[in-house]
Amino acid sequence: MQERINNIVQILDDKKADLIETFDMQDKDYFVKFVVIATTMGERHALSLIDDLKTNLKSKGEKFLNIESSEEWTVLDLGDILIHLMSETYRAKYNIEEFLKSLNKENQN
Repeated sequence: MQERINNIVQILDDKKADLIETFDMQDKDYFVKFVVIATTMGERHALSLIDDLKTNLKSKGEKFLNIESSEEWTVLDLGDILIHLMSETYRAKYNIEEFLKSLNKENQN
């Protein structure tokens, strides 16, 4: 699993995604095992990231169950991994990191 996450992070980093964060949700009450969040430089950058992820990960046996995309936010569903590609504005607005961190705290208590 960690190798899969490392591959995703490497692809995003190589293609200049910003503020890449990963969240291990395996022991949490959440519907996927890992969440990856990255900031994009805009819609064209996000589309380029999607293409690179699909090209590089499919060759490693990854299956994309669904891709929901808008100008500001894209979610790629790999079944047990979710990848969020967000504009800086949307990332600040929705602050998914805080929600995921709160789930981690709940499970520690």
